[in-house]
Amino acid sequence: MSIPSAVKSTPIAGRQQLADYLAAGEKPREAWRIGTEHEKFGFRTDDLRPPTFEGERGIKRLLETLAARYDWSVAREGENPVALAREGASITLEPAGQLELSGAMLETIHQTCAEVNSHLKDVRSVADDLGLGFLGMGFQPKWRRDEMPWMPKGRYKIMREYMPKVGSLGLDMMTRTCTVQVNLDFSSEADMIKKFRTSLALQPIATALFADSPFTEGKPNGYLSYRSHIWTDTDPDRTGMLDFVFADGFGYERYVDYILDVPMYFSLQNGEYFDLAGQDFKRFLAGELPVLPGVHATMKDFADHLTTTFPEVRLKQYLEMRGADGGPWHRLCALPAFWVGLLYDQEALDAAWDLVKDFTSVERHALRDGVPKHALKLPFRGGTVRDLAKQTLKIAANGLKRRARLNISGADERIFLEPMIEIVQTSQTPAEYKLERFHGAWNGSVDPLFREFAY
Repeated sequence: MSIPSAVKSTPIAGRQQLADYLAAGEKPREAWRIGTEHEKFGFRTDDLRPPTFEGERGIKRLLETLAARYDWSVAREGENPVALAREGASITLEPAGQLELSGAMLETIHQTCAEVNSHLKDVRSVADDLGLGFLGMGFQPKWRRDEMPWMPKGRYKIMREYMPKVGSLGLDMMTRTCTVQVNLDFSSEADMIKKFRTSLALQPIATALFADSPFTEGKPNGYLSYRSHIWTDTDPDRTGMLDFVFADGFGYERYVDYILDVPMYFSLQNGEYFDLAGQDFKRFLAGELPVLPGVHATMKDFADHLTTTFPEVRLKQYLEMRGADGGPWHRLCALPAFWVGLLYDQEALDAAWDLVKDFTSVERHALRDGVPKHALKLPFRGGTVRDLAKQTLKIAANGLKRRARLNISGADERIFLEPMIEIVQTSQTPAEYKLERFHGAWNGSVDPLFREFAY
């Protein structure tokens, strides 16, 4: 989940200024970068419980030790450390203490994978000293919602109180889910539109390939990506497949209209969070909010408001791919490979768009709604999602081959697709593999996965 923006508090003169803010993300192809983010569950190695914020083995201690040992600067709310920053990257906290790395914007997947590996090594060195471990998957497999801790962040307090008013699973989204996502650039409005439409239509394919959340409170939950299902009952005002993206006339201005219609969560004024949950941002533009009488929204408020929408693909000054469950380190590198291969090579982007351009709205929603339970085995157009995944991976591999970004051994970025190719070849998602272990070697317990799949 994004941290509040550092955009200056410039007054907003009108709707065009907001569209221009999105357009300011345009970059020439040679300046395109890759930003990989991932979240992970912490657990105490003796009893598998999630660590609290305070305490000798708490998240606060973990952050402070990471900062001191590896030269991160510390951001605080009051006296509490809530984020670390260094060289274009940040480490932040999700509501229940899930630790997120928001990586720097890098040129190649080799670089972003090296960044992930270095980060996990550093976290492991500190966590070992505290008797903690970290696990990558889409949903907390063991503990109930009321057993999850809450981090002392003003933003999360507001969301915690608002979520139950608009959906039944929002608090689960906050406290018991983890994702991996990649942030990618565009060169123009037309390029943004094509990438947005293509990636939105194909997002269920990523969800199927990365499906890794089959357990709830120690038992199978009937889903392969329960994390993905949770978004369907979190908050309909700010989630979903965004059908308007495929409509004629879509562009920056239409996306601004969508954002302005999304109810607010908060405004951060002079370091203090004001609870504006459910309020109308357009009234904020006019200075008509009862909680902040006469205060007009600024560009900083707009940038912060952009982070409070959660569609399958999100536009800021780049595009965020948001459909995948968290997972082990090799899948953290696979997701950027998948999307870079599809979107950063023009021939691949054209081929990927040709694959999905005639999908109907009904078909896109059927994929989105069916994949959380059935993943690769979901029927689609006389075949299955597995067939679609095979085609998509072939396009991505060819795109990466043409990119020809080599590591020191002379291998290009296609090496990072290998976990996805294996999943398609075996027709077994990570969730199905864990379910097989649960019913077999694990003897009906999820506890062994904390040892076998910890970073």
